[in-house]
Amino acid sequence: MRTVKKALLVVGVIVLAVVGVVVYYVANPNLPHYQAPSEVRYLPQWKDEARQRFYYTPQGTLVKGLHYDWFTALELPFSEEPFAAPEYLARFGFLVDPQQKASDLNPGNLPVGFSQHRDGKTGTRYLDITCAACHTGELRYQGKSLRIDGGAAMHSIAATVPTLRGGAFGQALGASMAATYYNPFKFNRFARKVLGERYEQDKSQLRADFKAVLDTLLRTAWNDTRRHLYPTEEGPGRTDAFGRIANSVFGDAIDPSNYRVANAPVSYPQVWDIWKFDWVQWNGSAMQPMARNIGEALGVGARLQIFDEHGQPLRGEQRYASSVRLHDLHALEETLQQLKPPTWPEDLFGRIDLQRASQGRALFEANCAFCHAPKVQPAEYAAPGRNPEWRMHMVPTEVIGTDPTTADNIADHRYDLRKLGWSVDELARMNVQLIGADPQQLDLSQLSSAKGLAYITAFVEQRAYRDAGIPPEQQKTMNGFDLPIGVQELRAYKARPLDGVWATPPFLHNGSVPNLFQLLSPAAERSPQFYVGTFEFDPKFVGFRTEKFPGGFLLDTRLTGNRNSGHEFRDGCRQNGVIGRALSPEERWALVEYLKVLGNPEFERRLVPAQTPPWTPGPKCPAPEQRTAQR
Repeated sequence: MRTVKKALLVVGVIVLAVVGVVVYYVANPNLPHYQAPSEVRYLPQWKDEARQRFYYTPQGTLVKGLHYDWFTALELPFSEEPFAAPEYLARFGFLVDPQQKASDLNPGNLPVGFSQHRDGKTGTRYLDITCAACHTGELRYQGKSLRIDGGAAMHSIAATVPTLRGGAFGQALGASMAATYYNPFKFNRFARKVLGERYEQDKSQLRADFKAVLDTLLRTAWNDTRRHLYPTEEGPGRTDAFGRIANSVFGDAIDPSNYRVANAPVSYPQVWDIWKFDWVQWNGSAMQPMARNIGEALGVGARLQIFDEHGQPLRGEQRYASSVRLHDLHALEETLQQLKPPTWPEDLFGRIDLQRASQGRALFEANCAFCHAPKVQPAEYAAPGRNPEWRMHMVPTEVIGTDPTTADNIADHRYDLRKLGWSVDELARMNVQLIGADPQQLDLSQLSSAKGLAYITAFVEQRAYRDAGIPPEQQKTMNGFDLPIGVQELRAYKARPLDGVWATPPFLHNGSVPNLFQLLSPAAERSPQFYVGTFEFDPKFVGFRTEKFPGGFLLDTRLTGNRNSGHEFRDGCRQNGVIGRALSPEERWALVEYLKVLGNPEFERRLVPAQTPPWTPGPKCPAPEQRTAQR
């Protein structure tokens, strides 16, 4: 009996210790401290009306069904301070302005990208995370912040797998909700804020509804953890976008057998000028703007009805009811056409060295323009109504040499979609254009993510247009230049034009290179590890500061999906990501200086012609058998 008591005592102590550790780290998550800037400056990228529309127009997304007024009423787990306080949410990397106030578009006075939409049937207001949350950036220097509309966010919103020190928004939200549900004092305060005069009669129902959302959040965390779906931590400013969307749509919504490991985090790309691109996504896999935006909304949590209450696929016109908001998605797309690239502020970051920038322009034209300059070929426009249309240069991964995991996963992962009851003939009638594939030859037991998402978004789009009563001619406009839902699957990344690239660190598709100077340097000279999560800008090297800081995330480029190789200027034959000759330090500085002003007419016309060595193919690479013999 004594042995049993001792064993129980030891187990009890261990359990208490574990609970104590968890409680401590929930109360003290690994977050940077927030110091409000003395000023938030906005560049003349567009009018303020367009900015506010971009920040707070809903898409129809849901955060596991979380109500907007619930979110604004939550408290921190171990205090009565509001969870949604701007200065607290700013610690996760969300963007706030110390001068901002609640408004009709932003009644909760929340950060950029936190919006709401009202359910048409129930009237419930849901928390809606918009594209602005991930595609708005900020750079801080000497206590002042520069807002980069359409730039890359630096938050950690995507992570669903709990870590010991926290730091991810989802983990903190779950802790706050759990504390609210299980602490009766907290729940009573919460219920009074939410219900007001309806407190007594509706409190029990509120508790049940709240628990359902909390359970959904916890199930997601448990599912993603036990399946080890996201082994490469994303950290601030990155998410495995395609992998998470595929797991959400194919795994959560259709069949658990469709879950796939998503180990290829990518940075949030800048979105100015994208309406001109013939292909979008890092791997150039999507064409139609509306389908792209519907897919993004589904990945962020828009409701999608595929099966009935018995798990059987819905048939006919009952299929694919969703919460996506077509008119709002179209309004956002049109608004983005007004967005201009950011321009370097000399009074904040320092004057441009025009002589050095002139030399950099010559170097850019010799070494970079072949891939990165806009290519306009009106006779070959995919959308004749779009002017201009920029044709994206797609660079194979074996040529560019950057981490191939993103492109490989999209090309290789297969999903069983037979439960949806599709027929090949039905798919052939959809507004989907497959590049390099025959829709009559599709195998629905092993469909790729790009093709599967294309057809699902096609059905969702078709149903949403029908429900909204939008006629075919208007649909063509809202789709974007009457484009079909184009799909191509390349082991390649697009080399986009670089206007405003200075404002989008870190660099490469996976954010594995901290600044522009290192991007132009041999891979051996790049930082193998560096800290991210700060907004502190380095205008000399053009990137974020990378030294260790409290709450920082250590990005390790040795991990799968994080490689910082490729896009390399180094002497020798052009293989394994070596795309050009070695650039001297002075040449790199000249290119950096030019990239600060590329696309800015005010500076471009002040530059003068300069001479630089032309690009050459380099020495011939030895054949594989020769390389083996040499080793």
